[in-house]
Amino acid sequence: MGELRVWAGMPSYRVLAKRVGPLMRPPGAVSASTVADAFKAGRRRLDLDLVMAIVRALGVGEPGLARWRAACVRVHTSAKTGGPAGVFRQLPADLATFTGRELELTALLDAVETGSGPASTVVISAIEGMGGVGKTTLAVHLAHRLVTAGRFTEIQLYVNLRGFDPEHAPVDPADALGAFLRQLGVPAQQVPEGVEERGVMFRDRMVGRDALVLLDDAADERQIRDLIPASAACLVLITSRRSLAEVEGAALIPLDVFSRDEAGALLARIIGAERAAAEPDATAEIVELCGCLPLAVALAAGRLRSRPAWSLAYLAGRLRGHLVDAAGMGSRLRNVFDLSYRGLPVQAQRLLRLLGRHPGTDYTVTAVAAMADLPHRDVETLLELLQDEYLLQQKTPGRYELHDLLRSFAARASGPEHGADGGAAVERLGWWFLYSAYNAAKAIDTPDLPVPTRPCEHEPTAFASYDEALGWFDREWGNLIAVQQAARDLALHEIVWQLAVAQKFAAALRYHPADSVTAHERAVDAARALGDRTVEARVTGGLGLACSILGRPDDAERYYLGALAILRELGDWVRMGPALLNLGGVHFGRKDYEQAMATYLESLEIFEESGAIGGRGTAHLSLGRVHQELGNLDQAEHYYLLSMEDNKTVTAAAQADSTKVGNRRGRVKLLGHLASVHLARGQCEQAVQGYRDTVQLARVVADKYLLADAVHGLGQALLAAGETEQAREAWTEALTLLENIGHERATAIREQLQDITEP
Repeated sequence: MGELRVWAGMPSYRVLAKRVGPLMRPPGAVSASTVADAFKAGRRRLDLDLVMAIVRALGVGEPGLARWRAACVRVHTSAKTGGPAGVFRQLPADLATFTGRELELTALLDAVETGSGPASTVVISAIEGMGGVGKTTLAVHLAHRLVTAGRFTEIQLYVNLRGFDPEHAPVDPADALGAFLRQLGVPAQQVPEGVEERGVMFRDRMVGRDALVLLDDAADERQIRDLIPASAACLVLITSRRSLAEVEGAALIPLDVFSRDEAGALLARIIGAERAAAEPDATAEIVELCGCLPLAVALAAGRLRSRPAWSLAYLAGRLRGHLVDAAGMGSRLRNVFDLSYRGLPVQAQRLLRLLGRHPGTDYTVTAVAAMADLPHRDVETLLELLQDEYLLQQKTPGRYELHDLLRSFAARASGPEHGADGGAAVERLGWWFLYSAYNAAKAIDTPDLPVPTRPCEHEPTAFASYDEALGWFDREWGNLIAVQQAARDLALHEIVWQLAVAQKFAAALRYHPADSVTAHERAVDAARALGDRTVEARVTGGLGLACSILGRPDDAERYYLGALAILRELGDWVRMGPALLNLGGVHFGRKDYEQAMATYLESLEIFEESGAIGGRGTAHLSLGRVHQELGNLDQAEHYYLLSMEDNKTVTAAAQADSTKVGNRRGRVKLLGHLASVHLARGQCEQAVQGYRDTVQLARVVADKYLLADAVHGLGQALLAAGETEQAREAWTEALTLLENIGHERATAIREQLQDITEP
């Protein structure tokens, strides 16, 4: 890019920024510093749209743009930074045993090349067929084949919509869109709430992107309508057991069972060509007894591969003996499942049954070990055995899942005679998830976190860092919600309410307020079932906080008042203080500063009486914010200084007691507020020093938004002090941080930078 700029006559970054802005998608102002940063060799990540706009602005014509795009994608891929949008490698793994389907592959490739409609529309191919016929396998193989050939290398998105899963409801399109948008780099806080709004944002983010979207196991056209981008540069692959003729412009590819030759080839691929060729008649009978259904053939072949002493004729005889209704594919498939199941070791049979009771959709070895009450090493061996038997699959490394037909079979296998074992397993899983969630919540500094109320039988997951813990919440979020639901169904009330509390801070950070509302509603029911008014007050307040984050202040106020009523009834003045702080936050958000101040003062009085220093510090900080909004800078500073003294005391206590976590985020915010008061007074030197202290602590906390906010404030103070160059450097860092997390404040800072950037 540097050489290209030289070739173009070395235009200044300011001039180049003016050219680049109109070429962005969508067009917009781009600062000179943003353009300059793109040329720095030390960058770990580059926005692909920005690179392409710069290349265009430097005079590269349409024929050369594809090479530049491919080079940028290749660099990101090799650097393993997650790519320009953080969505590389979203496809499940391609199966090494993929066999046949040449006619269907040709039809799909033709549809991709020619398109199924006008050149301005997205290319859509829908693969339809019965369960177990290999729709997903074909779609994934095609996707990998296209990407390997250099097509759709920029973005690959995948979602299992579970349209026909007997054990789980179909995926809500809004949830699928939320996941897509986060994978595309949209911060969780900026993801809209409704499906229509998310659909609009998704289509906007996909304009002109070289993207492949795989929508697996769709229930119907309504489920996928908002998941289809509008850009002609995109390919959408859909699989479904139902006809998708209503999807406008889609190329429909019906998928039948294998031909006898294809089924035989799959069997030979798995067990070995020589072994299959040695018994051609038995091979033909096995595939016939399996109805040429790919899933059934793979299961039967898995039996043979793990039983080298079995002849093919012996397996055919066993299949024939189990066949009750030769005309019914359902019976055929159940018989194949049953034969595979009964041929497993007893421990593997039990593990498969327990997986049928697992409330989530994918499983780690550690979680399954807790559920099965077995050593980690034994479970790992059993899971690998089930995978070798084609009863289990890994779509992502380290995470196992069952095909929905097999999950249904496993659930039936864990019938009444195994009910007690299954219920106990779900309870062990619940406690394991609760302890792991507690450890993760503690690692991300979740406030007011109760220790689980009974010991955990299996070692939970531990976390060495904030990022590691938050990443665990991201991966396990769906399982946490499902486990809490299962615990509610089994009346495991202690698990239900404690899981809600353990998730609450992660839900706020990752913006899952709707899930948090549901979790706390279940927690309130659990507390009432336990008859524990103290817990009921706690989780009712938590429900208010979740509603507040969701943008439902009236509901939040109602729940806060309900919690306060219980606390007054119990005489629990210690917990009344935090509840009043939250209620004051509702008033502050409504700009009802008079009511907010009265509520904060009431909370402060309670904290003073109870000696809760941390709460007192938060009350002082909140009162300072109210006075600052009202323009009372002296009063604001007074309360901020009081809060600082409280914070020092809490920090000293935390250092003396390793079980406590100091409120470092609160201290960062406090230092920033104090510095802003100095800046508002025109005390530039104090403001600069105050913001420098804020930045220093924010770097320790390692919260990118807090650091960006602190660095931006430092830039404002430096500019007011006449240090324009240093201000530019600070704002450039703030801009980079906000761009990395995709925060909307980046736009305003770009404009500020442009205003102070010299020609």
